[in-house]
Amino acid sequence: MFSQNFMLLYVDSPSASATFYGALLEREPVETSPTFALFALDSGLMLGLWSRHTVEPAATAAGGGGEVAFTVETAADVDDTHSSWKARGLSILQEPTTMDFGRTFVALDPDGHRLRVFAPEQE
Repeated sequence: MFSQNFMLLYVDSPSASATFYGALLEREPVETSPTFALFALDSGLMLGLWSRHTVEPAATAAGGGGEVAFTVETAADVDDTHSSWKARGLSILQEPTTMDFGRTFVALDPDGHRLRVFAPEQE
C-alpha cells in the first residue's frame, strides 16, 4: 500500500527556499544538503525542496503549475495570515476573497509556487 506523505517542490536554491519556508512555517528543516531541504509538517506531510538543477530526471516545469494549500479555521485567520505574509514581503497573487469553498488568498514563494491559504465555508 502507498503512503501519500511527501510533497516535492523543485526550487532554484534549496538553501534560499529553506530559509523562506523555515520563516513561513516557523520551524527548521529536519534535513538539509546543498541540493535538498526537508520539512516535517504537523499534519505528517513532509515538504521537500529539491534543486531543479540536480533532480533526475530533469524537471521541465516551473513553479505555478500547482498549489500548496494551508487550511486555517476561520475567515479572520485567512485575513490575518494574509496581513502577516504581505508584511513579510510575499508576492500576493490573489487578495483575500470569498469563493464557493470559503475565504482564501494566494501568495507566491520565491520560485513562483502558489501558496493558497483558505478557511472552508462553515455550514
